[in-house]
Amino acid sequence: MLSSEFDLLNNIKYLYLRDVSEPRDNSLRVVVQEAVANPLGALRADRPELAEIMKDASPIESTGNCKTFELFWKRYAAYLVSEECVGSCGDFGDESYEGTLFRIYMKSHFLDHLARDTGGHAERLQHYKLICLNHIIDVASHAPPEIQIHDPTPKPPTRIQ
Repeated sequence: MLSSEFDLLNNIKYLYLRDVSEPRDNSLRVVVQEAVANPLGALRADRPELAEIMKDASPIESTGNCKTFELFWKRYAAYLVSEECVGSCGDFGDESYEGTLFRIYMKSHFLDHLARDTGGHAERLQHYKLICLNHIIDVASHAPPEIQIHDPTPKPPTRIQ
């Protein structure tokens, strides 16, 4: 278990994927940023019939007070980045995991696929999944990621006009 970083990521309500990169062969860097319902943010209805529905709505966005998380896997076996709607379809009742936005799987379709289609691995793979508003990221690795938390300096809220 990744302890405090795992708990912190799972206590956040929303995440946005900000960056995916491979700093060197078979290493993976994923940057996600916290997002919040921002009552000071501006939502504009482009059609009059939506104005009433959206009058009390707030945009979900990253603000100056949101944390950024950098996850780094020294080595990975596979990863998949999916558009959030595509990655949320299907029957996942037979999967087993801990967590909400940052999940650690004990049993998953992704692990089943890798076992079937990659020829096996010397060590047991672990499946990690980040559930973001804009993407879903699946990572299979032999070891957990290193996690750095970039905590912003709190800034006073400002209204967007």
